[in-house]
Amino acid sequence: MIRAYDKVYLDKARTALGRMLDFAVYDLKYDIAEFFNLFIKSGVAKRFETGDFTVIVGMSGVELAYEVLEQSGVERKRIKPNYTASRSEEFWTGWALAYYQWETSMSFAQIVRYVPIKDIIALYQPYHEMDIRQFVDKVNAMYKAAKPETNLKLLRQKAGLSQRGLADLSGVPVRTIQQYEQRQKNINKAQAEYVVMLANVLCCEAGDLMEKAE
Repeated sequence: MIRAYDKVYLDKARTALGRMLDFAVYDLKYDIAEFFNLFIKSGVAKRFETGDFTVIVGMSGVELAYEVLEQSGVERKRIKPNYTASRSEEFWTGWALAYYQWETSMSFAQIVRYVPIKDIIALYQPYHEMDIRQFVDKVNAMYKAAKPETNLKLLRQKAGLSQRGLADLSGVPVRTIQQYEQRQKNINKAQAEYVVMLANVLCCEAGDLMEKAE
């Protein structure tokens, strides 16, 4: 999987996102879901998830929080941050979520659309004591449970095509399409030719058919 930025920058990015949420909740007094929504709508999340170095390594978490407010048109007097004595649940949430976004290459908006940030922070116990891979597996399971339909099925339905119709137009066997949609076969491991043929008919990028939470 092609990731937006090199792993060498990941620790810095995770710390920045964790500190941003900690500061937003404890110093700026925002509800975590409200502030994360601002993070997404402000465009700062897009810059973060696409590897904009001015965001992922060029700003502290506090600076990142103020950048979100500035881009959202919210004027706030700058205050001296009160650093929490130990890592808060909010810090862990940002720290873990930054890893999950980097690992899956999904947008933050796409992640919290199916797994709300309040559900993620609720995983603090016991996942903050576990390996990050276990957190990734848990969120993947939650994501797939909330979004049972594959991207292929959603895009096929959006195009107004039956499985047979897509097979006839693309040249991909109808049984293969059924297996991808029912997750009997992993489309991420499909022949590149098949994915391109399907994408051409569905007027999308080949990557749009990939299942990120696997």
